[in-house]
This record gives sequence, C-alpha cells and structure tokens, in this order.
Amino acid sequence: MTHARLLVSLLLIAFGLSPARAANPDALWQIVHDRCVPDQQTKGDPAPCARVDLAGGTAVLKDLVGDTQFLLLPTARVTGIEDPAILAASSPNYFAAAWRARDLLDQRAGRTLPRDDVGLAINSVYGRTQNQLHIHIDCLRPDVVAVLHDKGPSLGTSWVRLPVPLQGRSYLARRLMDATLAHTNPFTLLANDVPGARTDMGKWTLDVAGITIDGHPEFILLADQADLLTGDRGSGEALQDHTCAVKQAG
Repeated sequence: MTHARLLVSLLLIAFGLSPARAANPDALWQIVHDRCVPDQQTKGDPAPCARVDLAGGTAVLKDLVGDTQFLLLPTARVTGIEDPAILAASSPNYFAAAWRARDLLDQRAGRTLPRDDVGLAINSVYGRTQNQLHIHIDCLRPDVVAVLHDKGPSLGTSWVRLPVPLQGRSYLARRLMDATLAHTNPFTLLANDVPGARTDMGKWTLDVAGITIDGHPEFILLADQADLLTGDRGSGEALQDHTCAVKQAG
C-alpha cells in the first residue's frame, strides 16, 4: 500500500467514514436476484418484493425500517451511485420508477400523501450498508419540507448552495420542472452539471423531493458530497422521516 493510500485509509477510520458495513452487504442483491425475479418469472408473484417490473428492470421491496419506507432496486447488478451503468443511455430511469412506486407508500400510510411530503434518496458509498443500488422512498422530515417550501420558489434550474443547512449538512439544490421525472434522469443532472461529480460519484448523495410551486408539480434536487473532515457520510436518507409522522395529519 502506498503512503497516500495508507493516509486515506487512516483518515477513513479516524473519521468513521469507511464504507458502512453490514453482515451481508449483498443481501439486497440476493433477495432481488435469487427470490423476487425468479418468483415473478415462475409464479407471477414477486414476493418477498412488493413489485417486480421485468421489462423495466426494477423491483420494489418493503424496507425493514419504518411503516412506509420502500426501496427501489435494479434487477440487474448495479452497485450504487458510483456504478457507471446508471449514466448509460440505455439505463432505466431509476428515480422515475421510484417516484411511480410511491403508491405503495400511500397504501401503507392509509391515505394519499401530499406530493410535498414525499422524497427519494440514494446514499453515497460511505452512507450505505448494501452494495446493490437502492433508492429510499419515504416521507420527508417536516423540518425539511418547511425549508423547501420557504426556499424552493427562489431556486432556479442551476445547482446552487441552499442557504439553510438540512440536518446539519450544506446541500446543493436546484428545481426540476418535470412533474413525473419521465424525461429527466437526476443522476445525469448531478454528473453533468456539478463540477467534479462525474469522476467521483461514489462520494455523492442525491435526494429528489416532491414540491408544488405556484400550483405546479415539480421537484427539488438536493446533493451533498461526503466530507471526511466533518464526519459527513453523504447520507441523504437522513432527510426522510421513517416514522412518517405526516401520515397522521389530515
């Protein structure tokens, strides 16, 4: 190991920013590949997944954490945000598929949740425990919703620094006027428009938050880069509320 690599390894350990570990970091891949897809193919039943789209290349699995949280996963082997496959022209639009799956969240909540209370998140390599790409689908934290309602209308379609930290982290933010994500891949917007992101995607976390501005359904994209010196793991999932407190409202 070179001195530079050794130094980086020591920094990772010192700041607790080595990639998060699980007893089996391939558990999600094994569930999708060995169980959900074969069950859908042979039985027409995606269990233990809630949904498998063989043509679209995606599956949706109920997460063990929270009443309403689901995960959108590729049916192909895609490790995470750092995988070059997500930027290929032929890649499924995973965020669009995740947004379409929010009806499962509504079913668990017992009512149709407002667009503005729902968000999608993918963590950086430092903020995840599984080596299969998975987008978290769940309610947003009420304090995050409040900030986005306040600052969202003044955002444009270029990435800028959000003037208010979210969960103690400084996020880049931009508006996206594509109501369903059908025509836009948020991964591409991060890779193409944030300097340096394409060559180091693994350090980034990306959130897609539903919002309504002047009566128009939109999204706000939020991106944060893991920072070894501040202990930032790049976990945009922290902006979600896995208790989904909003489901009790209304």
